[in-house]
Amino acid sequence: MADFPVRARLVVASQCFPTGFLGYWVRRLAENGLVAALTATSPPRLASPDGGPVLAGTNPLAIAVPSSDGKPLVADVSMGKVTYGDVLRGAAAEDDLVPFGEEQAHKAFALAVGLHMLVSALAGEEYGAVLLVARPEHNPVPGLRARAGGIHLPGDR
Repeated sequence: MADFPVRARLVVASQCFPTGFLGYWVRRLAENGLVAALTATSPPRLASPDGGPVLAGTNPLAIAVPSSDGKPLVADVSMGKVTYGDVLRGAAAEDDLVPFGEEQAHKAFALAVGLHMLVSALAGEEYGAVLLVARPEHNPVPGLRARAGGIHLPGDR
């Protein structure tokens, strides 16, 4: 069997509850030349848009891709219309903790459930996080910036 260089690592953290925005961590990895995707479970706060019990957390997902121009692309989203941090700060009501997307909220709910089950399957029933880190083989961000024509992209400061 041929030896293949390891291009990616998957890190699973069990019994942890990351707080704050996950984009900070993936940005740091991208600023050091790595592609990163990070997700984590959070307490169940989202019910199906069709109603019923809360089944999934707002389960954030952050993705960062380095760029030769020195400005990584960083997408960091929560599956909720608001975050629980918004509720704690008084910027939103707890009733606003619903999947984002209005009439398309079923898509955010499906992603929230999928992320929750992915992390739970790998990290266990307690809160956890899953981080994928890889060496990029391509440099797609400058091309995207050129096509965007100066439009603000995720992670631009």
